[in-house]
Amino acid sequence: MADIASPTAETRSWYKRNEIAVTPWLFLLPGIAFFALYVIIPIFQSFWISFYEWDGLGEKVWVGTAHYERLLGGDRKFEVSFWNNIKWLFLYLLAIPGGLFIALLLNQTVRGIRLYKSLFFFPFVISQVVVGLVFSWFYLPNDGLFDIIVGTFGIDIKGGVLGNPNTATYGIIAAGLWPQTAYCMILYLTGLNAVDPEQVEAARLDGAKGWKMLWYVILPQLKPATFIAFVVTIIGALRSFDFIAVMTNGGPFGSTRVLSFYMFEESLSEFGFRMGYGAAIAVVLFFIMLFFITYFLYSMYRDEKGAR
Repeated sequence: MADIASPTAETRSWYKRNEIAVTPWLFLLPGIAFFALYVIIPIFQSFWISFYEWDGLGEKVWVGTAHYERLLGGDRKFEVSFWNNIKWLFLYLLAIPGGLFIALLLNQTVRGIRLYKSLFFFPFVISQVVVGLVFSWFYLPNDGLFDIIVGTFGIDIKGGVLGNPNTATYGIIAAGLWPQTAYCMILYLTGLNAVDPEQVEAARLDGAKGWKMLWYVILPQLKPATFIAFVVTIIGALRSFDFIAVMTNGGPFGSTRVLSFYMFEESLSEFGFRMGYGAAIAVVLFFIMLFFITYFLYSMYRDEKGAR
């Protein structure tokens, strides 16, 4: 019986020769295509549209950098929206230490711990619209639970929390912190499960406990979870649209607008249909978000490089 010659490298197809390198990319290709179609291409389209005056249906009219000049040249609504986003950004970061604290409490082996975890996890699975409605009822003037509580201390907020321009933004941020803290808690609980018990035991033998144990042993091992928590929290703060639309619709007197809501007003609301100006606001928001994410990526890269 004649021997069947085995195929050589020259006779095999190109795919067979590069199968190990090519196969992962074939699996990634659908995801890359959808990401490019629904994320990358719209980003470049926003840049392009921002240089035009366009109502979304008619002919585009080239205006160059006029929209950006208007944004930076004294648009009062833009200024209010920008500074509200800064408030959101810094106050929303409270969700990270809050989530860490709750995760440390729940990372204990006590009776009924699964029930406690479920209760703290509950805000994360609720729709943001539902959370906004619940807090709207909570903040109702005179009849709301919040007014009743602060009323017992003799505090009277004129118009209620959401009806007062000085307190409305902070009331909405507090509503957003509830589910965001739950999300950060989940990230840290996952990270705590990956903490090396040998390092913890070695630190205990060296006398480390309490804050020293947390700062020098636990937190360094939670850096990946902290990085994800920072990125997700920053993105959540900068695109805070749902709570504002449900709770105040930008009021009172436009005091709770943020950039994402102002972009919606200019582009798609009955007051606007100025797609070019809305795109310019979106571009500004994109660069703010990109700045913070790039900073944290660089910080994480520098820390990892220094640890080698």
